[in-house]
Amino acid sequence: MTYARRIDLRSDTVTQPDETMRVAMSSAQVGDDVLDHDPTMRRLEEETAARLGMEAALWVPSGTMGNVIAMVIHLRRGDRFLAPRAAHVLEAELGSSAWLAGGMPQPLEWTVGPGRINAEDVRSYATQSSPYYALTTRLLCLENTHNFAGGTVTPPDEHALLVSAAREAGLLVHLDGARLWNASVALGVPPAALTVGVDTVQVCLSKGLGAPVGSVVAGSRSFVQEARRVRKMLGGGVRQGGVLAAAGLVALERIDDLATDHANAAMLAEGLAELGWEVGKPETNIVIAAVPDTAAALAGLDRVDVLATAVPGGVRFVTHRDAPELDVAEALRRISAARSPAPAA
Repeated sequence: MTYARRIDLRSDTVTQPDETMRVAMSSAQVGDDVLDHDPTMRRLEEETAARLGMEAALWVPSGTMGNVIAMVIHLRRGDRFLAPRAAHVLEAELGSSAWLAGGMPQPLEWTVGPGRINAEDVRSYATQSSPYYALTTRLLCLENTHNFAGGTVTPPDEHALLVSAAREAGLLVHLDGARLWNASVALGVPPAALTVGVDTVQVCLSKGLGAPVGSVVAGSRSFVQEARRVRKMLGGGVRQGGVLAAAGLVALERIDDLATDHANAAMLAEGLAELGWEVGKPETNIVIAAVPDTAAALAGLDRVDVLATAVPGGVRFVTHRDAPELDVAEALRRISAARSPAPAA
């Protein structure tokens, strides 16, 4: 059967700017950001820094660039950094932390829950009293929500324990908060409650909030001053960036809308489970379904014009503002009509 349109649940990055956002972009006050600091870009950076409880912030074209800028500044070549297993900086940024920042990655196992590590493991990799020829551990890189664990959330109390352990060990802390807004909404706490004690944080504006481009990396004023230089080195300097920053300002006003995406993810997970799929309960807007044959599952979904992505041992669905409740219900109807493309064994 051929359907009139595809339902795209591959990622919340497929969202498109709506009319309100496009109007804001078209009327944005702009300037040369490299030379004079674009006025709309400045507004976005100041607003984001305030929401995150940080001194200053810098717009960057992508979350990957934001993360690697932080690592370039925090790490010396050959330094080890710690991150939860399957963190985005380890699995989805093409090794830029090693190639550009010169870092030696050390994955930490999920001993507290999916995507969640414990403070004792952070302490165990500290190297303050190690011999000179041992690896020097300098950075803890956290991720909230944890993408490949299924959008799982690290709550403030666990976050505090991890940051405290890092501080005791003399480590810097960077938070990959690409979906920190989702964690904030899921927990019902301000975003700044999830950044306490970190040196730097990166947040994304194009995941679920509808902005077409952009992330923000935040930290101290001295960090942002240096980050602006590194961004330029990486080719991330923009000229009339206010056109994109205007979209980001609109996006920041839509953070509470993410609760709808979370509700739709719960609905999708429940529906898939009823159809025989092995699905965990989502904490935010990411649904992971375990399947015996990922390629076959994706092919079956494609036949009913439902798009998802592969993850190790399963399929990932992501709900978002451009796939409302009616689309989720329709996706489930199509999968049911096809007799469930690939339920778990």
